[in-house]
Amino acid sequence: MEKGQQQVGEQELATKMLQIQSKRFYIDVKQNRRGRFMKVAEIGADGRRNQVFLALSTAAEFRDHLSLFSDFYANLGPPNPDTLPEDGKLKSETMVKDNRRYYLDLKENSRGRFLRVSQTIARGGPRCQIAIPAQGMIEFRDALQELLDEFGTDDGGYKGELPEGRHMRVENKNFYFDIGQNNRGIYMRISEVKTNFRTAITIPEKSWSRFRDIFADYVDKMKDGGEKGPSESNK
Repeated sequence: MEKGQQQVGEQELATKMLQIQSKRFYIDVKQNRRGRFMKVAEIGADGRRNQVFLALSTAAEFRDHLSLFSDFYANLGPPNPDTLPEDGKLKSETMVKDNRRYYLDLKENSRGRFLRVSQTIARGGPRCQIAIPAQGMIEFRDALQELLDEFGTDDGGYKGELPEGRHMRVENKNFYFDIGQNNRGIYMRISEVKTNFRTAITIPEKSWSRFRDIFADYVDKMKDGGEKGPSESNK
């Protein structure tokens, strides 16, 4: 996601991209004042985008359901139109988190078998949904597991307000300084961005002062060197 598209007060902590058949899926771990959550975006071959949002605790429940759906799918025989239910549903489950309800439906149609994940919000909110090809459920589950291993299942929230991100431009490069938080603590991510290139480093908060001292030392040394006259520097 581009920086300008992020919600105010929202920080991206990690992201994973999966290519499953003709679809791309992005699983982003994000954080705002209300806590940590995952945004799952599906990008179709035609560029159409769909997305759902999961609290980390709900993502853990979804991971467990994916294992069960995968086992069920593995034991299905080849598609048979004569035995297919009228609504195409082979197996269904429901998850509830606060005012959100999630419907998980393993379905079959002329294009194959897939897991449809629908998210609804109480009091007439919008309905969002994604569709995961059945062959990719295990890969999707494993990606969720890796993120949950890193960030845990506690929805949590900020214990304090983190500083806003900063940006600077040097010649043809952009540098972004973003402060984030995960289960290991607070960190700074410094991203270098230029055309067709992006790289980043992550610095734990406990190391910030040491980095600052090293930078300050180099600045002082370069300043001292620049102030020397030609005759003095040639001694």
